[in-house]
Amino acid sequence: MSTHSPDHRDAYQGSARRGVDHGGPCHNGRMPTELLYLHDAYLTSFGATVVAVDAPQRRVALDRTAFYPTGGGQPHDTGVLGGAAVVGVAKQGDHVWHELAHDAPLPAVGDAVEGTIDWERRHRLMRTHTALHVLCGVIWQEWGVPVTGGNMEPLAARMDFELDPTPEGFGPRVEQLVAAEVAADRPIEVSFIPRAEAVLDDALIRTKVSLVPESVREIRIVDIVGLDKQADGGTHVRSTAEVGGVRVLKTESKGKGNKRVRIAVTDA
Repeated sequence: MSTHSPDHRDAYQGSARRGVDHGGPCHNGRMPTELLYLHDAYLTSFGATVVAVDAPQRRVALDRTAFYPTGGGQPHDTGVLGGAAVVGVAKQGDHVWHELAHDAPLPAVGDAVEGTIDWERRHRLMRTHTALHVLCGVIWQEWGVPVTGGNMEPLAARMDFELDPTPEGFGPRVEQLVAAEVAADRPIEVSFIPRAEAVLDDALIRTKVSLVPESVREIRIVDIVGLDKQADGGTHVRSTAEVGGVRVLKTESKGKGNKRVRIAVTDA
């Protein structure tokens, strides 16, 4: 979620390749973990090779993964890896580490493992993340104000906007606008474009694509066609209709010129 919490760490890793670290924690200079979720958020199972084991923290790094690591306002996935419950996922440098439950044995470097994502949790987060992009889009189109931060849990989220004062009837109007975009069943497209092209796109300039380091050559774009376009490394549904219902629970003041909107995502 790029504009919700300015973190473009995965928005440019579409061409990441597989690599093997032969023991011990991964170090800079090794081949990065291939991030399968960047290309297919609906992938729920995959095979991989263990490239590093960190026994004290009960975590392993893989050459490829479909597990989303915490970042950009989106919580990590859970699931099963090599028969062990995955209780935490974090990105450190170019590698993704998977924390395993304490009652499970750790695999060894070089072991082949199968991973399975907790699909119910993943899909709820996908719906929620897309709902936030819809919210961002309708508030920009209606009031012309940018987002300043945000966070989410499955089916619940908050987003902050440069908005002061809060317009009369703001909550009901936002719900109405979001419902219309969900009903429109807008397609959601993921692409990878050169940074030099991205920084010239007016929509991406609005969503602070310039925060991506200049060393980054390729940026991942999530486009709700006709509504909202952002540099983003998170997981999303394929169309707005898949989001379901969105309710505005409350609005709060977070200081001068900054308002927080709390939403819940429901089954329509």
